[in-house]
Amino acid sequence: MTATALAPIAAPRRALERMGQALGKRDFRIWFFSQLLSSSGGLAQAVALSWLILQSTGNAVWLTASTACTFGPTLLLGPWAGALVDRHDRRKLLLITQAVLLAVGLGFSLCSFLGLLPLWVMLVLTACSGLVNTVDAPARQVFVVDLVGKDSVASAVGLWEVALNASRVLGPGVAGALLALSGPTLCFLVNGLSFVAPLLVLLRLKPADSDAPLDASHDASNPPRRQPIRAREGLAYARRSPLIRALLPMSAASGLIFSMGLSLPTLASRALHLGGGGYGALMAAFGIGGLPGALLAASAPVPTPVRVRRLALATAVAILGTAWAPYRPLAFVGMAAVGLTSIWFIASANTLAQLRSDPTMRGRVMSLWGMAMTGTLPLTGLVVTSIGQHVGARWGFSVSAIALSAAVLAGWRALGGDTASTP
Repeated sequence: MTATALAPIAAPRRALERMGQALGKRDFRIWFFSQLLSSSGGLAQAVALSWLILQSTGNAVWLTASTACTFGPTLLLGPWAGALVDRHDRRKLLLITQAVLLAVGLGFSLCSFLGLLPLWVMLVLTACSGLVNTVDAPARQVFVVDLVGKDSVASAVGLWEVALNASRVLGPGVAGALLALSGPTLCFLVNGLSFVAPLLVLLRLKPADSDAPLDASHDASNPPRRQPIRAREGLAYARRSPLIRALLPMSAASGLIFSMGLSLPTLASRALHLGGGGYGALMAAFGIGGLPGALLAASAPVPTPVRVRRLALATAVAILGTAWAPYRPLAFVGMAAVGLTSIWFIASANTLAQLRSDPTMRGRVMSLWGMAMTGTLPLTGLVVTSIGQHVGARWGFSVSAIALSAAVLAGWRALGGDTASTP
């Protein structure tokens, strides 16, 4: 057979090979499945918490207060947390953060079981987990690179999104069933226990390929000195990179997409007239669509700025189609489309940001990424929930599409090239 005839066969084979680069590494496989469990538990708790707050207060704006407690610490402490991740052993940091998150999940469950879960207690416990996640989130992202090495980053990040989106099916599905049958207590318990698996894995793993969180210039005969933690270095680095500057606003806009607890409960209950089970089913539809999106990201070649730009615009179109769907079945189809395009987009953008960053700055860049995606939610979330409460649920859900389109237009020039560059 000629090379031309073999091309249709070779292309899928190359895609599968790229997807399997990270899964071929034993440590990553173990971590991958432990994170699938942990993420599912986290989503189950998030669904139960947002639904409980909306039902107990009757006001969607209180969802913003919960969001502020969850992500406010990231906005305030993100640069410092990124520098901490770059300077310290990621595995040891994760052992601490995952243990604390386990305790918080069990605390939620116990308070709910005892009937001691008024709004202020929910907000305090949420703030505790938000503070820990400020360090945990960038540490987990860079830890993936430690496990697989930079040559498999695209495969690892795509597969990471596979785990997250499988959890978006499992977590909300479990939460919807538990909410309908027994209430939120078991949802909180599931989340707490889901951290047991990652802790057991972390006790066994020792990453073989790390970018040296300490001073990269040291040698074995001259032990390195820990450098001072300078949070401003990450901000200065991002300012010098046109590509990173373009990607961060897109990350901020996408945060509204992935924080479904802000706009989706209102859309589900007030526009689509669904109950708790229907809300969970919408979340599951998003996860079902996200699975092929993550697989496409994992199997694709190294992402380019142009591809990221196109995927962002496709995501905006899918969100608007869902927001204004006239019938429930179309809304479920739209949520699946949002899952596919948004996960493909965010996995590609995340990979691009990591690959174009200096290895010694990767933790700080990922911390800024988290600041943009989740740290800004106390501010942007207030806009979304206020619009959903006072203007209309469909308009509130549309805000993320409008913001993402604006971010793409603002960074159009920086996202127009395919050549690699590092400031």
